[in-house]
Amino acid sequence: MDVILPHRRRLLKNYKSLTLWFQLAADTIAISVSLVVLTLLKLQDVPDFYQLLAVIAVLCMWIVYPLQGVYRRSSAILSSVYRLGSAWLITLLMLVFIGFITKTSVHFSREVLLGWALVGGLWQALNLVLFSYFYKNYRHKFSTVVSSLVIGTGALSRKLVNDLNGNNWLPDKVIGHVLGSDEPLDDDQTASFVVPVLGRLEALRIIIKENDIRRVYVALPINESKVIEGISFDLLDMNVDVIWVPNIFALNLLNHSVREIGGIPLIFLNETPLISSKGSIFIKNLMDKLLALIALIVLSPLMLVIALLIKKSSRGPVFFKQARHGWDGKVIEVWKFRSMIVHSDDSVTQAVKDDLRVTDIGAFIRRTSIDEIPQFINVLQGQMSLVGPRPHAIAHNDYYSGKVDAYLGRHRIKPGITGLAQVSGYRGETDSIEKMVKRVELDLKYINSWSLLLDLKILIKTPLSLLSKDIY
Repeated sequence: MDVILPHRRRLLKNYKSLTLWFQLAADTIAISVSLVVLTLLKLQDVPDFYQLLAVIAVLCMWIVYPLQGVYRRSSAILSSVYRLGSAWLITLLMLVFIGFITKTSVHFSREVLLGWALVGGLWQALNLVLFSYFYKNYRHKFSTVVSSLVIGTGALSRKLVNDLNGNNWLPDKVIGHVLGSDEPLDDDQTASFVVPVLGRLEALRIIIKENDIRRVYVALPINESKVIEGISFDLLDMNVDVIWVPNIFALNLLNHSVREIGGIPLIFLNETPLISSKGSIFIKNLMDKLLALIALIVLSPLMLVIALLIKKSSRGPVFFKQARHGWDGKVIEVWKFRSMIVHSDDSVTQAVKDDLRVTDIGAFIRRTSIDEIPQFINVLQGQMSLVGPRPHAIAHNDYYSGKVDAYLGRHRIKPGITGLAQVSGYRGETDSIEKMVKRVELDLKYINSWSLLLDLKILIKTPLSLLSKDIY
């Protein structure tokens, strides 16, 4: 079967580049024109402040959209719209922050801005759908299917088949599996495969010739490196692409990535997202500080009332600062409203139901998490994030680190005021190792799948998690 010819490949690459720039231009027009039109309808004029807003919005868009992968091609249009929506929301948050610190938000009509946020977003979504449609049709004219095989029948190979055949942007079409030499053939198992098993490794050359295969994916375990090397050597004269798919997912990884230095492929098995994605982290930090500042201003009356009630309830300071481990294990002092009587506690004892150390007002602010509000100060100091693994007391870390696998991996990202574990039902006391294991699993899942959109989801779910009755 034919593959993409060189001149077609060049045309496709050039068209893809042009599509990206045309879509960027179309989104720029959507953002600026929608703002101008809505302003004209409301004010019958476009004041200087609105013109400046359009320029700043476009500049922010040019920064945020590439970082969020808005123009990265995906087989699912909903996934692309999802990325676009999150990028547009981040752009709007940046504009709110700029308006807040420059004290210029009073010059704008809320009706115009809300309409612009909606119309501008819908216009960009329409651009995305149209460009995806035209690019897909153009691509079909300048590319043909590349018949492919996957050697292996494990979970990785089955996922690879699903991903390749389910992505319309890729030319690969997997037509079947090839069993490894020692892989068992189970009829019940193979009946659920998306593509059939065409034979065993010993008949690989015959299978390639009979099916006109142009590309072979080797998805065998890492411990079969000799077999993989033999396949590559044996197929040198077959004029096929041989691609090794290492099963790194079988390892206990933490935010892994693959890069290259001097032509040498490097697999990062354990890496903090704060290093691997600096652009997105810059936006995360900006969003953290903006929302933390707004929260402290809005909640300042409540904080004053709570402070007075704490002073009235018992002797001692209003705030309580506890040493905890932060990013990369560095010790930070976490701010909280004092909810207990002043006492000495060097043990691992967590608060429990009817704990005599907890004051009356302390029980209320602990149950509602109002005691955590001062941690917005830690966020402004850059020590914490709004979302991340909750920072445990140092004594707790010392206790659990030897009892829970990968426990200290939680420190590979900034701790948060709320987190995935907290909105998933693991908030409050962990009275068993099993509960702590589950909390750590969710923390590591957050680190591995971290994104700004996930942060927004957790922030939205957090108020509902405060309804839990198991907080003491």
